[in-house]
Amino acid sequence: MALVLTEITDGVAVATLNRPEAMNALSKALRVELAATMRALDADPAVRAIILTGAGTRAFTAGLDLKELGADPAAMADATGTTADANPCRAVEACRKPVIGAINGVAITGGFELALACDVLIASESARFADTHARVGIMPGWGLSQKLSRRIGISRAKELSLTGNFLDAATAERWGLVNRVVPAEELLPAARRLAADMASIDPAFAAAYKALIDDGFALPLGEALALETARSGAANAAVTPAEVERRRTLVLERGRAQQ
Repeated sequence: MALVLTEITDGVAVATLNRPEAMNALSKALRVELAATMRALDADPAVRAIILTGAGTRAFTAGLDLKELGADPAAMADATGTTADANPCRAVEACRKPVIGAINGVAITGGFELALACDVLIASESARFADTHARVGIMPGWGLSQKLSRRIGISRAKELSLTGNFLDAATAERWGLVNRVVPAEELLPAARRLAADMASIDPAFAAAYKALIDDGFALPLGEALALETARSGAANAAVTPAEVERRRTLVLERGRAQQ
């Protein structure tokens, strides 16, 4: 049985974590398959945007497979490693294409980290988030301790991480963790609509713009602005007036259609 199901339609790939009987827990085999899937989708010219979700209705993913960790002394070192195979978040982050997390249930600890690796999050009304690292006694190694505070503020991040309490979907939206919350039956349709919009952008430009946002966000503001100036100067010098006019017309037509 495939641990990651993949479907590609009109430039949009849906990658589904497929261990619903185990709440899509991230076993070593699933981590390896997910990393390989993300690399394959990143390299596939037919794919312009990716949706990552979980099978079933209970869980996006419950995080690392604790049963597996408890049975194998070497499993912990492997799970918290920094290689792309051992770290599925790294594989998602390395993807040059937009990745939308469609959070269909709980996203717990490592699952929370996987959600944070996505570019945009849309949640169903039944989605919940929890960081139980402190309760399990394992330090996060996939970015949660640094990313969460940058998303929702340091005080709210500490509240979640130092209690292990669950955060419901409505509060997650209010805190800015997810872009929107929709009924469960609308989750994938809403994600597909957003992915289709992203897929309509020139893929090389989308990749370059995504990299500019991510690389700049990791820098102090002054350095980030200098980075933008350098990259935009190099890129925009190659744009012709005729191309600007052509795209301006397309933008106006699209804007009128959205009114």
